[in-house]
Amino acid sequence: MDDWLARGALKAVPRERLRALSVKSDAKGWLQAGSFLAALAVTTTGLILTPPGALALWLPLFVAQGILLNCLYAGQHELSHWTVFRTKPLNDAFGAVFGFLTLNPFLTDRWAHFAHHRETQNPEKDSELIGMNPFTTASYLINLVGIDFWYRRVRMILRTAAGQGLEADYWLTADQRRTVIAEARVHVALWLAIAAVSVTLRTWLAVELWAAPLLLLKVFHQLQNTGEHVGMPHESNIFTNTRTLRGPAWMRWLMWNMSYHTAHHAFPGVPFHALPALHAEIVAGLDHPVIERGYLEAQREILTWLAGEDARRRAAA
Repeated sequence: MDDWLARGALKAVPRERLRALSVKSDAKGWLQAGSFLAALAVTTTGLILTPPGALALWLPLFVAQGILLNCLYAGQHELSHWTVFRTKPLNDAFGAVFGFLTLNPFLTDRWAHFAHHRETQNPEKDSELIGMNPFTTASYLINLVGIDFWYRRVRMILRTAAGQGLEADYWLTADQRRTVIAEARVHVALWLAIAAVSVTLRTWLAVELWAAPLLLLKVFHQLQNTGEHVGMPHESNIFTNTRTLRGPAWMRWLMWNMSYHTAHHAFPGVPFHALPALHAEIVAGLDHPVIERGYLEAQREILTWLAGEDARRRAAA
């Protein structure tokens, strides 16, 4: 059980039940990771074998490829908590691969993510809020479709590789700072190696199969990423500063059950496969409902809130 479960969480779920839900499983981890990578192998093979000019076949495969690549981050997130597999080295090995494929260095993300859990929605200490200007409707939409997201991500990796931009990362020890710099340099070196091989072989496969679908389809994963906390109050109560997102079974599979985000934040050590049961326990144990929204409903709520914030700024100007 993680030592940084949310304040007041044990009031909702008895400790004995929590222990039962916290049991990790290599078999369930392999089932989820294996089915996900199999789906990615199908779309990758389909893109390679699609005849030139067959746009009606190529386009849906390209979209599916981009969605799957971006949703690998949901898996990476769980791997960073060591909850996909019971065996810790498996979590780290898969996490490093997923982190490279999603332009998200694994250890860098793990340590920043732990700070996000400990200080959720605290503008001064939440790693996802530090250095971020408050969203306007325009800046939010630019982030939602991935433009600002990817600009900040690539810039962060390049600056880290140069040993810059870590001043605000208070959660890193001196040894961890050296590690994240080395990790960023490995990522940049691999990018350059892939570019060099592509130029040498005169092939666009790395762009078609990886870079282009990853960059262009970020918006799908952003429905989850932004829906979790954007527009929620800056307070420490995890049951009011986090949204649970409702969606069909295939969406829950894509998001590795991160749609149950309130449950995950309440008890980060509970593995992804037990989050539906944990969510049910929390709903039954609280004296108030968990905040739940559909994916598109959450976006409407966020945009309505942002319109109000924009109006208040204009009135104050």
